Amino acid sequence: MADNGKKIYVLHIVGARPNFMKAAPVMRALARYPELSQKLVHTGQHYDANMSEIFFRQLGLPAPDFNLEVGSGSHAWQTAQIMMRFEEIVLQKRPNLVLVYGDVNSTVAAALVCAKLGIPVGHVEAGLRSFDRTMPEEINRLITDQIADLLFTPSQDGNDNLIGEGVAPEKIHLVGNVMIDTLVHLLPSVNGRCRQELHLEPKKFALVTLHRPSNVDDRERFAAILKTLDTISRNLTCVFPVHPRTRARLQEWDLAIPDESRLRLLEPLGYLDFLGLMQEAALVITDSGGIQEETTFLGIPCLTLRKNTERPITVEVGTNILVGEDLEHLENETQAILNGTGKTGGVPPLWDGKTGERITKVILEFHYMANI
Repeated sequence: MADNGKKIYVLHIVGARPNFMKAAPVMRALARYPELSQKLVHTGQHYDANMSEIFFRQLGLPAPDFNLEVGSGSHAWQTAQIMMRFEEIVLQKRPNLVLVYGDVNSTVAAALVCAKLGIPVGHVEAGLRSFDRTMPEEINRLITDQIADLLFTPSQDGNDNLIGEGVAPEKIHLVGNVMIDTLVHLLPSVNGRCRQELHLEPKKFALVTLHRPSNVDDRERFAAILKTLDTISRNLTCVFPVHPRTRARLQEWDLAIPDESRLRLLEPLGYLDFLGLMQEAALVITDSGGIQEETTFLGIPCLTLRKNTERPITVEVGTNILVGEDLEHLENETQAILNGTGKTGGVPPLWDGKTGERITKVILEFHYMANI
């Protein structure tokens, strides 16, 4: 029995902006059941007013019940700080289930704490693999999935990966993509205000996001990408909301933007403004995993500046194309889209806005079976 007298006490762990979008629909679905009580833990892994607080407001998330205020640091330092601070909460509250999201350090840190203390863990967005162990996120995914009790996968490839890694089939639940729940929930609130304020015409601009170390932490690589974006912007205005990490590199290296009227650098946007731009863009250029999924659902061409993706379903079924490190390929695919000969795609199964409800059903069944 949980400390608040309810039958099922769930803790949600979020630490970075994508986690907020994944947790919101699950919290909404769980809130419909009086036998469920839930609390939100924000580790503070990423903290920036534009990147954090505005998301809580727009997603309808409650203020965090616990804020660990860990902040940035090396992977080892950050993971250790989260583990130490989160352990105190778990020992005090003794939840029936802890839900972790995605693949950030907060995800694996919370899962490790719970595994050591015998607290069941559910991993939302389990089974995704890039098969690139140089990516810290891949290590986080692999470890979390090995120690979690409930594995909620967004697509069949996630199931296949987990089975191939020896995970017991009864732990695996194909529920769909929780990110799409948030998108579907908020689409009615989206308007063209941000685009209008930027004086952009629908389908006459590209939306750009970059934050991966492989793209922005190497000066020569980042400079080459900016040069290519400048070339693309001669035919198509490029709108580039700049992640704080990326902004720091621009300033550190004093990288020049040849024509900021064509390649337009913006401060980070709230989710609704960003979604509004994405919905009306001619194409999206990104290195973000979540954006690969959102563009697939919206039917917007997506060109991903990565050699691999943990979301291959967006390439196999959706609108995503991996251009790798080949910037000439990026230019060619952009031109194909503008010429009307670019790739089209469909929406994967169960990407229907009801994933939170399916996760809730599994949680209720899991608790019932554990207490027979």
